[in-house]
Amino acid sequence: MDRRSLLKFGALASVGFAVEGCAPKTARPQVSAPRRAPLRLPLVNASWDRVIRTTIGLRPHRPSGFVLKADKLDGKTIIHNFGHGGAGMSLSWGTASMATDLAMAHGDRRAAVLGSGVVGLTSARELQRHGFAVTIYAATVPPDTTSNMSLAGFTPTSGLIQFSSRTPEWDAQFQQAVQIAYRRLQLLIGPKYGVTWIVNYAPTDNEQAGRGTNLLLPESVQGSRTILQPGEHPFPTKYAIERPEMRIEPSIYLDALMSDFLLWGGKVVIRKFETPRDIIGLSESVVVNCTGLGAKALFGDPELVPLKGQLTVLVPQPEITYGTSGGSRVASAEPGVGIHMMPRSDGIILGGTSQRDVWTMEVDEKERTRVVEGHIELFNAMRNLART
Repeated sequence: MDRRSLLKFGALASVGFAVEGCAPKTARPQVSAPRRAPLRLPLVNASWDRVIRTTIGLRPHRPSGFVLKADKLDGKTIIHNFGHGGAGMSLSWGTASMATDLAMAHGDRRAAVLGSGVVGLTSARELQRHGFAVTIYAATVPPDTTSNMSLAGFTPTSGLIQFSSRTPEWDAQFQQAVQIAYRRLQLLIGPKYGVTWIVNYAPTDNEQAGRGTNLLLPESVQGSRTILQPGEHPFPTKYAIERPEMRIEPSIYLDALMSDFLLWGGKVVIRKFETPRDIIGLSESVVVNCTGLGAKALFGDPELVPLKGQLTVLVPQPEITYGTSGGSRVASAEPGVGIHMMPRSDGIILGGTSQRDVWTMEVDEKERTRVVEGHIELFNAMRNLART
């Protein structure tokens, strides 16, 4: 309830109280607030025999947040745009737009972009839209990038920053980036880019969990939330928080961005850079560094650490058009880390793993068991409730 509604409600309540005080003392019927009809949802067939793959992605996390700034290197302008943690898919259009603003200060309209994940591809497209001839230099291209291993919804604070490390300057930069990205992603809704709106449900026994706000996000992107009461939802908890969520299908989205880049005359060179001296040899005088975790070695960033993410994918179910967050009582490996389900055309994606400073690309079987068993527990409980 916003402040205006609260004041209006309060005024009406006062009037009602005054009228009642003068009314005859007769019995009044108790009228309860209307309830929503019970929500019916098709259920995920969560079982081990439906697992088709498990993927690993090392997300580039910096405790002080992403880097977005311009430096000089032997006469070249290096614009750094990296360190987005688990928020790269969400924030990339925003930081790409701001990186392009930095590039516009230079007369040369040839630019090199290092990296072809989502931050590199959106940076390349923004530069093209502003008249730059762009070449992407990357060791790998989609579908072999970390961005392809995303869950991926609009989660602009996921694994992004250690709150104690925030500064007013960084907050202002983030707020600008998230608002640009939120608007831009909405313009890409549709089958071409694999961006759609779905409804996410967060089962909970704590009603207050649905009443808080994310203090880092601007109000314009907070979105609406509804707290479903007992009897209004099919989950094995007292309440469920219902909210709209933008879903991004990485395999469709990244291929579409690459196709747009090539159609606009962009070039791709498969190349790995070992040291900054390798960059000096490029013909372009403007270089946008979107190497993600690679910036740790290439530019000596001491803050960069991986957040290891792990996704287990079940056989697709086209009838599942909603996502879930939490709802399982299976213990988490880390405080604050739960489980998440996102339906996509390439499968039902089960996630909830975020392991700081873990570099291995091997499957963590303990985490995989936690996430899969947690979803089996959740959807079996929903199935049993539906039978009663």
